[in-house]
Amino acid sequence: MAGWEWDETLFAGTAAHYRRGRLPYAPGLADVLAETLRLDGRGRLVDVGCGPGILALTLAHLFSEVVGVDPDREMIAEARREAAERGVAGKARWVRARAEELPVDLGEFTVATFGQSFHWMDRELVAATTRDMLRPGASLVHISNLKSETLTVDALPHPAVPGAAIEELIRHYLGPVRRAGRGVLPQGTPDGEAAVLARAGFTGPQRHVAPGGQPLERTADDVVAGVFSMSFSAPHLFGTRRDDFEADLRRLLRDASASERFSERRPSTEVFVWGKGTS
Repeated sequence: MAGWEWDETLFAGTAAHYRRGRLPYAPGLADVLAETLRLDGRGRLVDVGCGPGILALTLAHLFSEVVGVDPDREMIAEARREAAERGVAGKARWVRARAEELPVDLGEFTVATFGQSFHWMDRELVAATTRDMLRPGASLVHISNLKSETLTVDALPHPAVPGAAIEELIRHYLGPVRRAGRGVLPQGTPDGEAAVLARAGFTGPQRHVAPGGQPLERTADDVVAGVFSMSFSAPHLFGTRRDDFEADLRRLLRDASASERFSERRPSTEVFVWGKGTS
């Protein structure tokens, strides 16, 4: 991400769309972590780059306290609201801060999670700081959708979401280079997190997959929310053309499915568990 700098507009306006629009993690994710890490309702979790709290709240029953950290004010507000609705506000704490600002006196943790967020950070700095925040024997867990699988909607009742056409429409409005806040990412976001974590002194990893493939029915409203939940198509990027873009997007979806309903499958969730190590 040479030449790109984080700014506060990266996910501006996406929080209201995130929970509805993003595909959920595989249903067995919490069970995989509970078994692998021997979680028993005690200990403390810090979810770094927590967004609206989806991952932290999915795992809240496995800890005595969960702490979500995110720089976006709207994301933190959504997480706090959802925690209250689920009746776990008393064990959930939400901190508005960049990962690079940690530890902000949060104490020690049993587990640190990064749910599809690590690539946005100064990874060398954040990896080292996070390791210092973990208790002896603790773990860092990197979680993402499994990229290598191919999911089809064969035998499902509705057409697939027209992903390629949606991407082309976004490019028509925003240009061919991926947008990211006030900047652009011509090479996309970085990978290679394993090397970063190894250099920081973590050991492992252990790899686990929570299987997906479960069928989902999605409405046009769900798909629109999914588009507006992405950093590269955040609502503010369209400026005065936002309404025009949404009208064209909805027209595209009607053309793809007369019922404005679509079939998708949950992606599998890939989990890499890293140990704090002893050095």
